[in-house]
Amino acid sequence: MTAVLKKISTDMLNTILIIGVILLIIEIVFFNGGLIFSLGFSAVLVYFGWKNYKPVWRKVLFWVGAVSFGLTVLSMIAVRFLVLAILFLALRHYYKTKQHPEKVQVERLDPEWADPPGEPLFTQKFFGRQTTPPHSYPWQDINVHGGLGDRVIDLSETVLPPDESVISIRHFVGNVTIYVPYEVEVMIHHSAVIGRSTIFQFKKTKMLNQMTFYQTPDYQKNKPRVKVITSIFSGDLEVKRI
Repeated sequence: MTAVLKKISTDMLNTILIIGVILLIIEIVFFNGGLIFSLGFSAVLVYFGWKNYKPVWRKVLFWVGAVSFGLTVLSMIAVRFLVLAILFLALRHYYKTKQHPEKVQVERLDPEWADPPGEPLFTQKFFGRQTTPPHSYPWQDINVHGGLGDRVIDLSETVLPPDESVISIRHFVGNVTIYVPYEVEVMIHHSAVIGRSTIFQFKKTKMLNQMTFYQTPDYQKNKPRVKVITSIFSGDLEVKRI
């Protein structure tokens, strides 16, 4: 399964995730509103059974709740869709490896991985793609929450202040791309539940639960400099020189 995940693009996983959420909402709203009650009741049984697991009746309570919770989850249309999607992707990966056997390569790890007045550059937008303006624009620090869609930030079209600038993005599903001029120093703190990251010439291929730190060698002594803090549930981070 890990090999399959490494070959799947984050965009495809995001599509599967979004379809699963939509199916879950449709099922709860139009077909089976009692799902929430069933899941909640099962969770309560599990909680009280696990809280004091020693007595026999608590163990019975826990396992009744756990089995009930599992059966309820497996009966959901969204979960069935996700299972079928994973099976399809696994079969497709198997077929591709039969046609084109992959070569095993050793991955090299680098030790470096370890608001002004006016309109904001980004708004709190749940759906859709957002980018900085395609023309010159006055710089403002970015602190934004996102839902679904990509975020593109191009620092080559603005003049950064002489001190430190901050870009903070907390995003649900979608890719984040940042273009940085060559003369700008960068510090990056990145975390993602699902997704990969590429920062200049460094690439991380780990798909799940990724945490990344990168800092250019002269960040502490040269200016201008930008601190980038990104937190994504599912999506790729790409930082490029321009």
